[in-house]
Amino acid sequence: MTAIRGLGVGLLFTLSALVVRAEPAPQGVVLTPAVVVAGSPELIRVQAPAADQVEGEWLGHKVEFFHDAGRGWFALAGVDLEAPTGPSTLTIRERLSGSVHNLTATVQVRPAHYRTAALTVAPEFVEPSPAEAKRIEAEIQLKNRIFSESAPRPLWSGNFRAPVSSSPTDSFGTQRTFNGKLASVHRGMDFHAPMLTPVHASNSGEVLLAQGLYFEGNCVVIDHGLGLYTIVMHLSRIDVHEGEHVTKGQLLGLSGATGRVTGPHLHWAVRWENAYLDPAKLMRMNLARLP
Repeated sequence: MTAIRGLGVGLLFTLSALVVRAEPAPQGVVLTPAVVVAGSPELIRVQAPAADQVEGEWLGHKVEFFHDAGRGWFALAGVDLEAPTGPSTLTIRERLSGSVHNLTATVQVRPAHYRTAALTVAPEFVEPSPAEAKRIEAEIQLKNRIFSESAPRPLWSGNFRAPVSSSPTDSFGTQRTFNGKLASVHRGMDFHAPMLTPVHASNSGEVLLAQGLYFEGNCVVIDHGLGLYTIVMHLSRIDVHEGEHVTKGQLLGLSGATGRVTGPHLHWAVRWENAYLDPAKLMRMNLARLP
């Protein structure tokens, strides 16, 4: 049985029963991890050595690939934690000398099971004043603009690392209620980071945003290219500026308790296109030989 593209690194895996399809999956297309769950980052590999360009679509998102000579075309993509579960269609287009070869496969997205939690925060973070609501709306527009910008090539290199040395919680995907009223889904990973803990870049990229926001507090957004971003929130201090290229491990700032928080900690999020992915799963991916 053939696989749906991915990398392991450099190895093809078979999706076997994880792929639901009426016809065989295309040769040379693999997803890693092979078990696709809501919130999972996925490395997609296409063996198309003669192609001039490879692109795709999955779950309503454009999938952009980069070429690694001798090993194929790769994309670091994923499934939003709130994506519908069940069968989804992955479409791949290989372009060569003006001709297009289309490949399609049905990928089963399995549900992930997350906790629930009740939190207490300052009242203004649940019922903002008219002035605060106006600020929040302006920041939504700012973030929409920020997340519409991404480099046309990978800026990251090799494995992603945790932004702090502190221990993480299992908070990703938690269904949360604030002050018994406002329900939300936690779209990142929290770390037990005391005040003034150094926060580092998880991989190389360009700083798109480095400023204070209403809910996020002092926040840094890093573009890693091809629609992939990491975000650190609630900093007490920011040590980088917008437009700056940062390297893996570079100091971004110090942890704190700014924005909507219950106490000092670090919130770290991973976003691909407009999908939020589990940072713990990204750190477990073997990307050492990429891009």
